[in-house]
Amino acid sequence: MRVALFVTCVTDTLYPGTGRATVDLLERLGVAVDFPLAQSCCGQPQFNTGYRRETEPLVRRHVEAFRDYDHVVTPSGSCAAMVRENHPRVAARGGDAALERVATEVASRTYELSEFLVDVLGVTDVGAYYPHTVTYHPTCHGMRTLGLGDRPRRLLENVRGLELVELPAADQCCGFGGTFAVKNAAVSAAMGADKARNIENTGAEAVCAVDNSCLMHIGGTLSRRGSTVRAVHLAEILAATEDGTERAAEDGTRRSTR
Repeated sequence: MRVALFVTCVTDTLYPGTGRATVDLLERLGVAVDFPLAQSCCGQPQFNTGYRRETEPLVRRHVEAFRDYDHVVTPSGSCAAMVRENHPRVAARGGDAALERVATEVASRTYELSEFLVDVLGVTDVGAYYPHTVTYHPTCHGMRTLGLGDRPRRLLENVRGLELVELPAADQCCGFGGTFAVKNAAVSAAMGADKARNIENTGAEAVCAVDNSCLMHIGGTLSRRGSTVRAVHLAEILAATEDGTERAAEDGTRRSTR
C-alpha cells in the first residue's frame, strides 16, 4: 500500500508539527508514508475567490504529484473537500478530459485523516494518551462536505486520559471561511467570538478540530479574549503517547500575535 501525505499550505507554513504528528501516527500504525516534494497548494483560495482558470494549473500539479499512490492522506477537511469535490469540476470546465479522468481517480483515493484511520485502516483506538479535557469543533467542510460524522469523536473517545466534553452549538461555523474572514472581517470576528464563548463555557483545556485554518481563527480569537484554552489539531492529540510524546505545544497554540 503506497500512502502519500498531502500536508497542505497552512500546515506546512504555520503548523508543521501537525504534519509531523500525522506521519508519526501513521508510522506507529504500520503505514509507510511518502511525501511527494512536487506538491503545492490545492488551489482552494483561488477557486473560492472565483479564479477558476487560475486554479487549473494547481489541479494539474496536484494530480501529477499524487497520481501514483494508492491513498492520499491529509490533515485538513477543507483541502480534502477541495480535491474531492472541485478538482474534477475544474478539469471538466477546462475541457481537458484526460485531466478530469486523473483528477477523479486521485480524488477517489484522497482521505481526511480521520476517514483514513476509521474507514481504511479500520481503527478507532490508535494507542494515544492525552490527559486533558477536550471539546471538539466539527468544521464546516468536514461536517457538511465530507460527511465525517462521528469519526473524529470516536477516535477522541478512545484516547486514554482524555475527557471529551460537548460543545454547545457545535454545528455553527467558527467564522473563518478562508477568504470570507478577509472580505467580511466584522462578521467573521463576531462568529469567532460566539464560538470562543461556547468553547470557554465547556470548561475544556483544549479545543480540537480537523482543520488548522479553523483552529488558527479560533485560537486567535481565544487569545485576544485572554483565554487559556488551547487550539489543538486532531492529529497532534492522536499522536500523543503515554511516554510523553506530545507535540501540541511545539507549534505554539495558534494564538494571535496582534
